[in-house]
Amino acid sequence: MPAQRPSPFPTASPAPLAAALGRRVKECRHQAGKSQEVLAFEARIDRSFISAVERGAANPSIETLANICHALGITLGQLFAPMDDVSLEPTGERRSNGAQPPEIKRRRLR
Repeated sequence: MPAQRPSPFPTASPAPLAAALGRRVKECRHQAGKSQEVLAFEARIDRSFISAVERGAANPSIETLANICHALGITLGQLFAPMDDVSLEPTGERRSNGAQPPEIKRRRLR
C-alpha cells in the first residue's frame, strides 16, 4: 500500500460554537428520525452541506438554520437553547481593518 501524501489544505479544528451547533443539529436530526438526505431535501439544501454543518466545518446562514429547524419541527430557540454554556469569545485571527478614515476638513458655515 503506497504512503499517503499529507493534504495541502490545512485542517483546522472547528470553532467551539460551530462544533456545538453541529452536534445539536445532529442530535435533533436523530430525535426526528431523519437521515441527512431527508433533512437536506426537506430543508432544500445539499446533503453534503448538512454533513459539513454537523461536523462544524460549515457556517450556515440564519436563513439556512431556519430551514433546517423547519424541517426538524423545532424553533431556532429550541436549537440554540442547550448551547448556553458554549463560549462566545472570538476565536482565531481576524483581518485588521487597514482602511484609513478620510481627512475631515471642518469649515464654519456663514
